[in-house]
Amino acid sequence: MKTRSPKPLLTGLMWAQQGATAGTPKLRHTCEQGDGVGPYGWEFHDGLSFGRQHIQDGALRLTTEFVKRPGGQHGGDWSWRVTVEPQASDTSALPLVSLFFYVVTDGKEVLVPEVGAKGQLKFISGRSGELGDFRFTLMPPTHPGDTAPKYSSYNVFWSSNPGLPLLTEMVKSRLRSWFQYRPPGASPERYLGLPGSLKWEDRGPSGQGQGQGQFLIQQVTLKVPFSVELVFESGSARAGERQALAQLAGSLLTQALESHAEAFRERFEKTFQLKKKGLSSEEQVLGQAALSGLLGGIGYFYGQGLVLADMGVEGSEQKVDPALFPPVPLFTAVPSRSFFPRGFLWDEGFHQLVIQRWDPRLTREALGHWLGLLNADGWIGREQVLGDEARARVPPEFLVQRAAHANPPTLLLPVAHMLEGGDPADFAFLRRAFPRLHAWFSWLYKSQAGPVPLSYRWRGRDPALPTLLNPKTLPSGLDDYPRASHPSASERHLDLRCWVALGARVLVQLAEQLGEAEAAAELGPLAASLEAEESLDELHWAPELGVFADFGNHTKAVQLKPRPPQGLVRVVGRPHPRLQYVDALGYVSLFPMLLRLLDPNSSRLGPLLDVLADSRHLWSPFGLRSLAASSPFYGQRNSEHDPPYWRGAGWLNVNYLALGALYHYGHLEGPHRARAAKLHSELRANVVGNVWRQYQATGFLWEQYSDRDGRGMGCRPFQGWTSLVLLAMAEDY
Repeated sequence: MKTRSPKPLLTGLMWAQQGATAGTPKLRHTCEQGDGVGPYGWEFHDGLSFGRQHIQDGALRLTTEFVKRPGGQHGGDWSWRVTVEPQASDTSALPLVSLFFYVVTDGKEVLVPEVGAKGQLKFISGRSGELGDFRFTLMPPTHPGDTAPKYSSYNVFWSSNPGLPLLTEMVKSRLRSWFQYRPPGASPERYLGLPGSLKWEDRGPSGQGQGQGQFLIQQVTLKVPFSVELVFESGSARAGERQALAQLAGSLLTQALESHAEAFRERFEKTFQLKKKGLSSEEQVLGQAALSGLLGGIGYFYGQGLVLADMGVEGSEQKVDPALFPPVPLFTAVPSRSFFPRGFLWDEGFHQLVIQRWDPRLTREALGHWLGLLNADGWIGREQVLGDEARARVPPEFLVQRAAHANPPTLLLPVAHMLEGGDPADFAFLRRAFPRLHAWFSWLYKSQAGPVPLSYRWRGRDPALPTLLNPKTLPSGLDDYPRASHPSASERHLDLRCWVALGARVLVQLAEQLGEAEAAAELGPLAASLEAEESLDELHWAPELGVFADFGNHTKAVQLKPRPPQGLVRVVGRPHPRLQYVDALGYVSLFPMLLRLLDPNSSRLGPLLDVLADSRHLWSPFGLRSLAASSPFYGQRNSEHDPPYWRGAGWLNVNYLALGALYHYGHLEGPHRARAAKLHSELRANVVGNVWRQYQATGFLWEQYSDRDGRGMGCRPFQGWTSLVLLAMAEDY
């Protein structure tokens, strides 16, 4: 839990199972891909004041749940309950577990611990500019669902704050002293505990006064099963109350948790109507988990991004050092708590499609924050690495954002939904946001202009290195999706042109509704030209392939071959590369349909439905493949160390766009209406069914799904755009 501020007061939990091995117990803290914990995730989270999460860790099952109670001038009170139970029913050898509750301050706050007997903190009083006076109390542990206290051993540690990325290591390095856990009438057991006390001098010379904050941690060690509650009370919530405000703990907390869970279920059904649509109770549970995991992953980040300025000359060898941008806040959802715990621009547009159905206010806040990142040119970086904690989780090569590189403008998808919805609060937000939306879109269509009018090209393809099968196009979001084999300034990218066409359409609608005549006059002709199917055909219809395609300097005759000692290198055969349409049938080929840019009577719609529905190409029993099974690039590595990513596996965000497009064309008069409607229901059954089966089998939503057997692949939990499975269930496009 932390305050939404640049220098937050932060509270957290670590845990460890004691005595399982002779060495140091495995200390659990942050979500990591390979730590063997799981499945875990939010069963409920309302994005604001309540959540319940389940975590499986070996023989243990943890439930962490919280409630916030508003009041006073500083946000009110909150309480957490952590329950630890054995996984198995065998209770003969119950493990000894340590929970570590900590409070970290970042400078100005004052913490005053009040210590009781045997290292037990009675409470921690504190004061900060943002929170006023407050108090933390760690309640005595009890049996789950009971008020009877359980015997526990306590240890405490207090030091200056080493910085969030270093907290885990700091605690690990201090867990070196053996202590006795001695419940009355039972034989004692050893456990590793923190050796500290709360004496001032133990805190070293860099104590109070240095402005670097404090780190205060209470270790409580006992036998499972048990529950512990941590209560935060705000002074100003009590100031105006005539009678004492009861502590949100014990039976009062149980009551609050139950009533919030009930309210969540009711609001969920009212919003998404899965039960009414005939989905099973298990599918409803998946839908609730999809929403809750996305809401529970929302974070507040603050810091400086590293940016390499646009020098105007692509691929030039001018050596310029990246600059630190001024510090900015970002309130955003994240693709994955374990692997991508930071903001990604094109992911966020998809995230907000789900969130705005649940709580439009959260979407307005997140979009406002993203638009707040705009630089003077109208550019927003595609990956936001803000603050030490975020930076500690990013490989060095991804730290620097390049101010010449774009990303799909998916934030316009929730904006378009706002335009359709007619909510006055959304409209007021769009009025304020319009200058920034306009600047952002203008930067996009001008900076990514292609070699001929109305063509567009993603800047920032990887250089053609001898070790790469097909240089990646990270700015497109589709990373290793095959493009022209030999990168050049002659490329025309179909997906980017479609994103610009959609953007122009949305911006013109918005400008007209807001009475922004100048912007409407500027963008109207662009939108009309991009809507015209003749120009799309002229630049991107490949008669020899029978579909839309990229255009560039290309040959199919490329492959990776072993060449010692370099390993795999790219070999180019005949025919030599020439300017032509790029034969890479897959998600990019469908973009004019995915973004609903084609007229329902278009002669091009039929051929796109053909390749979509053909199992030799894009159709699989688990959803649409990213690349046709017939493509020479299908399932191919891009280099010795780079497995295929967008080369076959199914992705939820594009499957969701496809479902929306099929639903759209299935409800409009036209020659393909019946077929589109039929494909929609079949694809929806395949996608939802597979995500559900994988969730049943693994307890996770995944980054991508195999087109061969449907299994979840990539990182997990991936409760970013895979949460769109909820909108697919609700048939809400």
